[in-house]
Amino acid sequence: MGSGMARNLLRAGHQVTVYNRSARKVQALAGAGARVADSPADACRMSEAVVTMLADDRAVEQVVFGENGIASSLPSQGIHVSCSTIGIALAKRLAAEHARRGQGYVSAPVFGRPEAAESKNLLVVAAGSEQMTERCRPLLEAIGRRTFVLVAEPWQANAVKLSGNLMIASMIATFGESFATLRKAGVEPQAFLEVMSALFGSPMYANYGRLIAEEQFEPAGFALRLGLKDVNLLLEMADASAAPMPLANLIRDQLLAAMEQGQGEMDWSSVSKVSGRRSGTKKPRG
Repeated sequence: MGSGMARNLLRAGHQVTVYNRSARKVQALAGAGARVADSPADACRMSEAVVTMLADDRAVEQVVFGENGIASSLPSQGIHVSCSTIGIALAKRLAAEHARRGQGYVSAPVFGRPEAAESKNLLVVAAGSEQMTERCRPLLEAIGRRTFVLVAEPWQANAVKLSGNLMIASMIATFGESFATLRKAGVEPQAFLEVMSALFGSPMYANYGRLIAEEQFEPAGFALRLGLKDVNLLLEMADASAAPMPLANLIRDQLLAAMEQGQGEMDWSSVSKVSGRRSGTKKPRG
Protein backbone atom coordinates (compact mmCIF):
# COMPACT_ATOMS: atom_id res chain seq x y z
CA MET A 1 0.00 0.00 0.00
CA GLY A 2 2.66 2.48 1.04
CA SER A 3 4.87 1.94 -1.99
CA GLY A 4 2.02 2.58 -4.42
CA MET A 5 1.06 5.74 -2.54
CA ALA A 6 4.66 6.97 -2.53
CA ARG A 7 4.98 6.39 -6.27
CA ASN A 8 1.89 8.50 -6.92
CA LEU A 9 3.26 11.30 -4.75
CA LEU A 10 6.41 11.22 -6.87
CA ARG A 11 4.36 11.24 -10.08
CA ALA A 12 2.51 14.31 -8.79
CA GLY A 13 5.81 16.17 -8.44
CA HIS A 14 6.26 16.04 -4.67
CA GLN A 15 9.68 15.64 -3.08
CA VAL A 16 9.42 12.32 -1.27
CA THR A 17 11.56 10.69 1.41
CA VAL A 18 10.70 7.08 2.21
CA TYR A 19 11.33 4.84 5.18
CA ASN A 20 10.38 1.22 5.70
CA ARG A 21 11.33 -1.12 8.53
CA SER A 22 12.36 -3.59 5.78
CA ALA A 23 14.91 -1.52 3.85
CA ARG A 24 14.84 -3.70 0.73
CA LYS A 25 11.23 -2.70 0.07
CA VAL A 26 12.16 0.92 -0.68
CA GLN A 27 14.90 0.34 -3.24
CA ALA A 28 12.51 0.55 -6.20
CA LEU A 29 11.26 3.90 -4.89
CA ALA A 30 14.83 5.16 -4.71
CA GLY A 31 15.14 4.35 -8.41
CA ALA A 32 11.98 6.40 -9.04
CA GLY A 33 13.45 9.50 -7.39
CA ALA A 34 12.71 9.13 -3.68
CA ARG A 35 15.29 9.74 -0.99
CA VAL A 36 15.69 6.76 1.34
CA ALA A 37 15.77 7.52 5.07
CA ASP A 38 17.40 5.30 7.66
CA SER A 39 14.85 6.06 10.41
CA PRO A 40 11.49 7.77 10.93
CA ALA A 41 13.39 10.72 12.38
CA ASP A 42 15.51 11.01 9.26
CA ALA A 43 12.36 10.95 7.11
CA CYS A 44 10.83 13.77 9.17
CA ARG A 45 13.73 16.21 9.04
CA MET A 46 12.84 19.33 7.04
CA SER A 47 9.56 17.71 5.97
CA GLU A 48 6.31 19.64 5.78
CA ALA A 49 4.29 16.46 6.19
CA VAL A 50 4.87 12.82 7.00
CA VAL A 51 2.47 10.12 5.79
CA THR A 52 2.27 6.79 7.60
CA MET A 53 0.76 3.58 6.20
CA LEU A 54 1.29 0.73 8.64
CA ALA A 55 -0.40 -2.56 9.50
CA ASP A 56 -1.79 -1.98 12.99
CA ASP A 57 -1.82 0.09 16.17
CA ARG A 58 1.38 -1.44 17.51
CA ALA A 59 3.34 -0.58 14.38
CA VAL A 60 2.05 3.00 14.41
CA GLU A 61 2.92 3.41 18.09
CA GLN A 62 6.49 2.19 17.46
CA VAL A 63 7.07 4.51 14.53
CA VAL A 64 5.47 7.57 16.14
CA PHE A 65 6.39 7.27 19.83
CA GLY A 66 9.53 5.13 19.69
CA GLU A 67 13.15 6.22 19.76
CA ASN A 68 13.90 8.35 16.67
CA GLY A 69 10.15 8.41 16.09
CA ILE A 70 7.91 10.89 14.31
CA ALA A 71 6.58 12.70 17.39
CA SER A 72 10.03 13.74 18.59
CA SER A 73 11.35 14.57 15.11
CA LEU A 74 8.61 16.25 13.08
CA PRO A 75 9.23 20.03 12.89
CA SER A 76 6.84 22.40 14.60
CA GLN A 77 3.86 23.06 12.30
CA GLY A 78 4.65 19.86 10.39
CA ILE A 79 1.70 17.54 9.83
CA HIS A 80 1.39 13.83 10.47
CA VAL A 81 -1.08 12.26 8.03
CA SER A 82 -2.03 8.80 9.30
CA CYS A 83 -3.47 6.57 6.57
CA SER A 84 -3.38 3.40 8.66
CA THR A 85 -6.51 1.63 9.88
CA ILE A 86 -6.16 2.09 13.64
CA GLY A 87 -8.33 2.21 16.72
CA ILE A 88 -10.17 5.26 18.00
CA ALA A 89 -8.12 5.44 21.22
CA LEU A 90 -4.82 5.58 19.33
CA ALA A 91 -6.13 8.19 16.90
CA LYS A 92 -7.12 10.39 19.85
CA ARG A 93 -3.72 9.85 21.47
CA LEU A 94 -1.93 10.82 18.25
CA ALA A 95 -3.97 14.01 17.90
CA ALA A 96 -3.28 15.01 21.51
CA GLU A 97 0.45 14.32 21.35
CA HIS A 98 0.98 16.20 18.11
CA ALA A 99 -1.04 19.15 19.41
CA ARG A 100 1.10 19.19 22.57
CA ARG A 101 4.20 19.45 20.41
CA GLY A 102 2.82 22.16 18.13
CA GLN A 103 2.44 19.73 15.23
CA GLY A 104 -0.59 19.04 13.06
CA TYR A 105 -2.44 15.74 12.76
CA VAL A 106 -4.89 14.46 10.15
CA SER A 107 -6.45 10.99 10.09
CA ALA A 108 -6.78 9.91 6.46
CA PRO A 109 -7.48 6.14 6.22
CA VAL A 110 -8.06 4.77 2.74
CA PHE A 111 -10.30 2.23 1.05
CA GLY A 112 -8.62 0.06 -1.56
CA ARG A 113 -6.21 -2.80 -2.09
CA PRO A 114 -2.53 -2.59 -3.19
CA GLU A 115 -3.46 -2.50 -6.88
CA ALA A 116 -5.74 0.48 -6.18
CA ALA A 117 -2.90 2.24 -4.36
CA GLU A 118 -0.64 1.68 -7.36
CA SER A 119 -3.21 2.94 -9.89
CA LYS A 120 -4.31 5.98 -7.79
CA ASN A 121 -7.78 4.54 -7.24
CA LEU A 122 -7.97 4.77 -3.47
CA LEU A 123 -10.86 6.43 -1.68
CA VAL A 124 -9.51 8.70 1.06
CA VAL A 125 -11.48 9.70 4.16
CA ALA A 126 -9.75 12.60 5.94
CA ALA A 127 -10.67 14.34 9.17
CA GLY A 128 -9.13 17.14 11.18
CA SER A 129 -9.27 20.89 11.40
CA GLU A 130 -10.17 22.75 8.22
CA GLN A 131 -6.71 24.35 8.12
CA MET A 132 -4.89 21.03 8.41
CA THR A 133 -7.06 19.09 5.96
CA GLU A 134 -6.74 21.85 3.34
CA ARG A 135 -2.96 21.90 3.72
CA CYS A 136 -2.95 18.14 3.12
CA ARG A 137 -5.37 18.14 0.20
CA PRO A 138 -2.64 18.11 -2.54
CA LEU A 139 -1.12 15.00 -0.93
CA LEU A 140 -4.45 13.25 -0.53
CA GLU A 141 -5.54 14.02 -4.08
CA ALA A 142 -2.22 12.65 -5.36
CA ILE A 143 -2.83 9.20 -3.84
CA GLY A 144 -6.53 8.63 -4.54
CA ARG A 145 -9.31 9.09 -7.05
CA ARG A 146 -11.58 10.83 -4.54
CA THR A 147 -11.10 12.45 -1.15
CA PHE A 148 -13.89 12.82 1.41
CA VAL A 149 -13.05 15.52 3.96
CA LEU A 150 -14.72 15.63 7.38
CA VAL A 151 -14.03 18.91 9.17
CA ALA A 152 -14.24 17.10 12.47
CA GLU A 153 -12.17 15.32 15.09
CA PRO A 154 -9.50 13.20 13.36
CA TRP A 155 -10.63 9.97 15.05
CA GLN A 156 -14.00 10.22 13.31
CA ALA A 157 -12.32 9.33 9.99
CA ASN A 158 -11.11 6.13 11.64
CA ALA A 159 -14.68 5.42 12.78
CA VAL A 160 -15.83 5.74 9.15
CA LYS A 161 -13.03 3.44 7.96
CA LEU A 162 -13.74 0.73 10.52
CA SER A 163 -17.46 0.82 9.76
CA GLY A 164 -16.72 0.66 6.02
CA ASN A 165 -14.54 -2.40 6.52
CA LEU A 166 -17.45 -4.09 8.29
CA MET A 167 -19.57 -3.42 5.18
CA ILE A 168 -16.91 -5.08 3.01
CA ALA A 169 -16.54 -8.01 5.41
CA SER A 170 -20.32 -8.49 5.39
CA MET A 171 -20.34 -8.58 1.58
CA ILE A 172 -17.55 -11.17 1.59
CA ALA A 173 -19.45 -13.31 4.10
CA THR A 174 -22.66 -13.20 2.06
CA PHE A 175 -20.77 -14.18 -1.08
CA GLY A 176 -19.32 -17.15 0.80
CA GLU A 177 -22.73 -18.34 1.99
CA SER A 178 -24.38 -17.80 -1.40
CA PHE A 179 -21.62 -19.58 -3.35
CA ALA A 180 -21.63 -22.54 -0.95
CA THR A 181 -25.40 -22.94 -1.26
CA LEU A 182 -25.39 -22.49 -5.04
CA ARG A 183 -22.66 -25.09 -5.50
CA LYS A 184 -24.87 -27.61 -3.69
CA ALA A 185 -27.71 -26.58 -6.00
CA GLY A 186 -25.51 -27.19 -9.04
CA VAL A 187 -25.19 -23.50 -10.01
CA GLU A 188 -21.73 -22.21 -10.93
CA PRO A 189 -20.62 -19.23 -8.78
CA GLN A 190 -19.47 -17.31 -11.87
CA ALA A 191 -23.02 -17.26 -13.22
CA PHE A 192 -24.34 -15.84 -9.94
CA LEU A 193 -21.47 -13.34 -9.83
CA GLU A 194 -22.35 -12.02 -13.28
CA VAL A 195 -25.91 -11.36 -12.14
CA MET A 196 -24.82 -9.68 -8.88
CA SER A 197 -22.25 -7.51 -10.66
CA ALA A 198 -25.00 -6.22 -12.95
CA LEU A 199 -27.42 -5.79 -10.04
CA PHE A 200 -25.10 -3.77 -7.81
CA GLY A 201 -22.88 -2.19 -10.47
CA SER A 202 -19.96 -2.11 -8.05
CA PRO A 203 -16.30 -2.94 -8.78
CA MET A 204 -16.08 -4.04 -5.15
CA TYR A 205 -18.69 -6.75 -5.73
CA ALA A 206 -17.14 -7.78 -9.02
CA ASN A 207 -13.56 -7.94 -7.72
CA TYR A 208 -14.20 -9.67 -4.40
CA GLY A 209 -16.78 -11.95 -5.99
CA ARG A 210 -14.22 -13.08 -8.55
CA LEU A 211 -11.59 -13.76 -5.88
CA ILE A 212 -14.05 -15.89 -3.92
CA ALA A 213 -15.49 -17.71 -6.94
CA GLU A 214 -11.99 -18.56 -8.21
CA GLU A 215 -10.57 -19.03 -4.69
CA GLN A 216 -7.65 -16.71 -5.39
CA PHE A 217 -6.71 -16.11 -1.78
CA GLU A 218 -2.92 -15.95 -2.12
CA PRO A 219 -0.96 -13.75 -2.22
CA ALA A 220 -3.11 -11.67 0.09
CA GLY A 221 -4.08 -8.17 -0.92
CA PHE A 222 -5.34 -7.69 2.64
CA ALA A 223 -4.51 -10.38 5.18
CA LEU A 224 -7.37 -12.01 7.06
CA ARG A 225 -5.67 -11.37 10.42
CA LEU A 226 -5.82 -7.64 9.67
CA GLY A 227 -9.51 -7.92 8.87
CA LEU A 228 -10.07 -9.53 12.26
CA LYS A 229 -8.06 -6.71 13.86
CA ASP A 230 -10.32 -4.12 12.22
CA VAL A 231 -13.56 -5.80 13.30
CA ASN A 232 -12.22 -6.05 16.86
CA LEU A 233 -11.39 -2.32 16.80
CA LEU A 234 -14.90 -1.53 15.58
CA LEU A 235 -16.45 -3.63 18.35
CA GLU A 236 -14.28 -1.80 20.90
CA MET A 237 -15.68 1.49 19.60
CA ALA A 238 -19.21 0.11 19.75
CA ASP A 239 -18.75 -1.13 23.32
CA ALA A 240 -17.47 2.29 24.41
CA SER A 241 -20.63 3.96 23.11
CA ALA A 242 -23.04 1.14 24.09
CA ALA A 243 -23.99 0.56 20.44
CA PRO A 244 -25.05 -3.05 19.75
CA MET A 245 -23.51 -4.60 16.62
CA PRO A 246 -24.78 -8.19 16.36
CA LEU A 247 -23.71 -8.59 12.71
CA ALA A 248 -20.19 -7.42 13.51
CA ASN A 249 -19.99 -10.11 16.20
CA LEU A 250 -21.08 -12.76 13.68
CA ILE A 251 -18.42 -11.60 11.22
CA ARG A 252 -15.82 -11.69 13.99
CA ASP A 253 -16.76 -15.29 14.79
CA GLN A 254 -16.33 -16.28 11.14
CA LEU A 255 -12.94 -14.59 10.98
CA LEU A 256 -11.90 -16.41 14.15
CA ALA A 257 -13.00 -19.72 12.62
CA ALA A 258 -10.86 -18.96 9.56
CA MET A 259 -7.88 -18.07 11.78
CA GLU A 260 -8.26 -21.41 13.56
CA GLN A 261 -7.93 -23.10 10.16
CA GLY A 262 -4.61 -21.34 9.49
CA GLN A 263 -5.92 -18.67 7.10
CA GLY A 264 -4.47 -15.64 8.89
CA GLU A 265 -2.05 -14.74 6.10
CA MET A 266 -4.50 -15.49 3.29
CA ASP A 267 -6.60 -12.72 1.79
CA TRP A 268 -9.53 -11.87 4.03
CA SER A 269 -11.89 -12.93 1.26
CA SER A 270 -10.85 -16.48 2.22
CA VAL A 271 -13.29 -16.21 5.15
CA SER A 272 -15.72 -17.52 2.54
CA LYS A 273 -14.09 -20.93 3.07
CA VAL A 274 -15.82 -21.06 6.47
CA SER A 275 -19.23 -21.26 4.76
CA GLY A 276 -17.89 -23.87 2.36
CA ARG A 277 -16.72 -26.07 5.20
CA ARG A 278 -20.00 -25.72 7.07
CA SER A 279 -22.01 -26.60 3.98
CA GLY A 280 -19.85 -29.64 3.24
CA THR A 281 -18.51 -28.29 -0.07
CA LYS A 282 -15.01 -27.85 1.39
CA LYS A 283 -13.09 -30.18 3.64
CA PRO A 284 -11.50 -28.85 6.86
CA ARG A 285 -7.74 -28.41 6.89
CA GLY A 286 -5.67 -31.29 8.22
